[in-house]
Amino acid sequence: MASDHPGYERLVDELSVLFSARAPPFLYVHDPVSSRTTAAVINRVLSSLAHSSDASSRVTYAQINAVACLSPRILYDTVLNQLVQWQVKWEDGCANWGGDSDQRWNQNLDGFLHGLKAVHSFISQRHAPNSDAKGKSKEADADVAVEEGQIVIVVEHAERLQDRMPDLVVPLTRLAELARLDLSMIFVSEVPWEEIRPPFGGSPDPYYVDVAPLDRPALLSRLESVFHDISSLPEHRDAVTPYHPSLRPLYFRFLEVLVDSCSLYVQDASELQYIAAARWPGFVQPVLDAHRHRPDSDVDMVGNDSYGVKTPTEDVRMRLIRIFKPTFKAALESLYPRLDHAASWAASHEPEANLLAKPASETQPLADDGEVEVGDGRMADLPQMSKFILVAAYIASTNPHTSDLRMFGRGLDEKKRRRRVNRVSAKTGPTKLPQRVVGPSPFPLDRLIAILGALLEDNDADQRPPAPEYLIPGEYTDMETSRVGIYSTIVELADVGLLHRNSGAEKLDGATFKCGVSYDTASALAQQLDVPFNDLLWDPA
Repeated sequence: MASDHPGYERLVDELSVLFSARAPPFLYVHDPVSSRTTAAVINRVLSSLAHSSDASSRVTYAQINAVACLSPRILYDTVLNQLVQWQVKWEDGCANWGGDSDQRWNQNLDGFLHGLKAVHSFISQRHAPNSDAKGKSKEADADVAVEEGQIVIVVEHAERLQDRMPDLVVPLTRLAELARLDLSMIFVSEVPWEEIRPPFGGSPDPYYVDVAPLDRPALLSRLESVFHDISSLPEHRDAVTPYHPSLRPLYFRFLEVLVDSCSLYVQDASELQYIAAARWPGFVQPVLDAHRHRPDSDVDMVGNDSYGVKTPTEDVRMRLIRIFKPTFKAALESLYPRLDHAASWAASHEPEANLLAKPASETQPLADDGEVEVGDGRMADLPQMSKFILVAAYIASTNPHTSDLRMFGRGLDEKKRRRRVNRVSAKTGPTKLPQRVVGPSPFPLDRLIAILGALLEDNDADQRPPAPEYLIPGEYTDMETSRVGIYSTIVELADVGLLHRNSGAEKLDGATFKCGVSYDTASALAQQLDVPFNDLLWDPA
């Protein structure tokens, strides 16, 4: 069973061992990355145990989502209906299970406990032998109790209970004690138990299960298993589609690039699969076009078309990766917050027809908006403050930190000092390459803010609206550079790759960055801002 859930083998084995006998009455499963996927894995494990041939490990379970439980009555009815596999039908007036009884089991907690006991009796009758019950021995009664199995209730997004129904958290964690049944409650949440634990020790300590984030091999295995399931269907196996079985090696290479590009921002396998479903049809479309326009002599050795798709060569794979890799982050930005549907996004970002028929020198990488990137045209849409930040970042990555005071320092006359004059040295030795040739050097966030303030004071102060409340020179600029929007813009530029983080992504305090744009791009941005770019570089040669 564990092999069917790549990356979750430890969770599957642990749950299987726990429910092989009798699981603890309260379990807490913590997954900070993908609690929805973890809940789906738990559902698959419990479903397998519910249909197990071994009566000693058989369970009866219900799984609810705390997001959908807007009131305690909805929670009670959902749990009871799922335990007895009752389907609410419109023709029956949407009646819940046991609607003919005199007692309403969704009225309060006491009624819900009586409803659980009624469910237990119903399950006992369902698993009871068909023979006459008269004359049964105590051993036979014990066997019937074993065959009943354990009742399991899974609550997904359990942290929502603390916000909507805080009075139910303690009773649910002690449900086995209150109902006096062989019952196990499982909370699945993205937050640790310490954050939602009721005060004063009202809840017992749970059996804690911590689910670690999936590593790169586990992510690839889980994403590839989806392609295997889809390609095994007859409509994809017998026709030329993006999910033809012969395209599996290409799909794996596609997943490697996708995970490397997006796993820094999203570690949820289901979210990555959603992005892959949106980008894969366009990625494989040139291969399918080349297959459909192949010569008649290449159809089949005996002249028959067997719908075989030839696996592309390594050169074609690298060419496709070079063309489509820049669009992965664009798909992530649109699909992760669900701003667009995956099928709609894929239809609006289809590549041009017969893309592989063109020479490799004529095909350029696709930009983030799905169009071919030409020069620095996509930079023109950036906000003005983002352009200033990128120019300041390039200066910080190129100039030595000891030159900042000379380049941007001010004297009593409020005039900016000129950069030093380059003089030819008579010393002989190896020639030192300019910093812009060597590559960007890291700089701290405080230095970036300081250079940004100098650029704004010299090139943007005259265009601001009047602010008579600021009397000290530079006070308005200091206020602008200390806004939260400046720091959020820096984070957004780092997320899209225009700035490169040189430190951890947990916090901005003490963070270091590198500039992610070239000299030509920074020069073009400075020209749009009317900034004397070359005069601000310590070594522009």
